[in-house]
Amino acid sequence: MEKVYVFLANGFEDIEALAPIDIFRRGGIDVKTVSITGCETVESAHGVGIKADMLFEAADLSDAGLLLLPGGMPGAANLNAHEGVKDALLAHAGQGKKIAAICAAPMVLGGLGLLQGKRATCYPGFEGYLEGAEYTQELVTVDGNITTAEGPAAALPFAYTLLAGIAGEETAHTLQDQMMYTHLMESKE
Repeated sequence: MEKVYVFLANGFEDIEALAPIDIFRRGGIDVKTVSITGCETVESAHGVGIKADMLFEAADLSDAGLLLLPGGMPGAANLNAHEGVKDALLAHAGQGKKIAAICAAPMVLGGLGLLQGKRATCYPGFEGYLEGAEYTQELVTVDGNITTAEGPAAALPFAYTLLAGIAGEETAHTLQDQMMYTHLMESKE
């Protein structure tokens, strides 16, 4: 099964990182958090300190099936300023492997040219950074190996979409039922 690496930069949006991590782990996916700060503890946009599983400098991403970028500001800008993250994304994309970004973080993918000719979404106001992409305004957009999502409220559908792509629809639907997500969505109708 694919291994997932979530890059954490100071100022990351809490729910956009932690909801996918939680859902992946519940779904049996091996997910690792990677600090790009040079310190194990990374501070979220809301002042929550999270101890990462590893530092970027020690991460061997060769077994990665999915690289994930949480949004938030200045978290997305910090990811965008990290040359190692950008090199890893380009190498990963060059192998046709999966990449996901939510909220402001798709700006990193746009700046690298990874969204050229693709459909993508992001937090409203950041669509100008989606260079070469068709902006969808959807909660979650999947185009080939790239998955993008709109913002904090999209964290759960984003995570379930990614889980379905890794572990299968049945696993994702079972977890949605167990976590009462299906009930939530049905109650809206």
